[in-house]
Amino acid sequence: MGYKNPLFYFIYMSLNLKNDLCVFDIESTGLDVSQDRIVEISMLKKSSTGEESSLTLRLNPEMEISKESSEIHGITQEDIKDAPTFKEAADQIADFIGSSDLAGFNSNKFDIPMLAEEFLRVGHSFDMRARKFIDVQNIFHKMEQRTLVAAYKFYCDKELINAHSAEADVIATYEVLKAQVERYEELENDMDFLAEFSTQNKFKIIDFAGRLAENEKGEPVYNFGKHKGKTIEEVDRNEPGYYGWMMNGNFPRYTKAVLKAEMEKIKAKRQENKKARLEKEEKRMESKIEALKNKFGK
Repeated sequence: MGYKNPLFYFIYMSLNLKNDLCVFDIESTGLDVSQDRIVEISMLKKSSTGEESSLTLRLNPEMEISKESSEIHGITQEDIKDAPTFKEAADQIADFIGSSDLAGFNSNKFDIPMLAEEFLRVGHSFDMRARKFIDVQNIFHKMEQRTLVAAYKFYCDKELINAHSAEADVIATYEVLKAQVERYEELENDMDFLAEFSTQNKFKIIDFAGRLAENEKGEPVYNFGKHKGKTIEEVDRNEPGYYGWMMNGNFPRYTKAVLKAEMEKIKAKRQENKKARLEKEEKRMESKIEALKNKFGK
């Protein structure tokens, strides 16, 4: 099969898309989701009706790129000094993604939390929650236990040139995802199935970074540390200072926003329960007074 632009080259197998799919990859100043920034984002979008589009942007992170990161992705301070900031490019990125499901390589642990942090940091209203997240690395690790370079060679029989270039990585990730679905009979060609399969945690993650989740009952729980698996309500009841420790600690903004929202729900529910108890007690007292009046004929 001949092609003009490698970004629009897709292997024969097609994914079964109920919704648009946006495969994306991020290069950053470092690995700290809550502190580091994006220096390059590349997105490849496949619509449910077959249209294809792509967007790659270099971004000025407004901070130093670590030496270790530059050595990996090859992007230096000089390369991005005149690039737009994330705040300046946020609308363009949000508009391109739209309501698409998101896919990437190690995206559930890094790219998605990092992108959510960037939107939250600049006060953008883009909502990343109402979509599916497919992590090609998690599928790969469950099936073969290797890296993206090895995955590309294994599934597509190709050498990954310019690894850690966001554009090269995103093309490879998309091709690997399609090859995985074609290779394994147990993998359904369905984004709901793949999103569930590529989730490693037994709980449903609710904050992208994996610090907060929902248990089998749908209750919000802490998903790390000494209180892993315990509900937020239970921990607040027994150790109320833990909430403050998290809100003041070095945790992602999105994690804190979700935790704050869940805590507000818990407090509202407590107020409702308290009000219900008081009303019940008032009715009990009224009934008791009425009984006494009837007894003494007053």
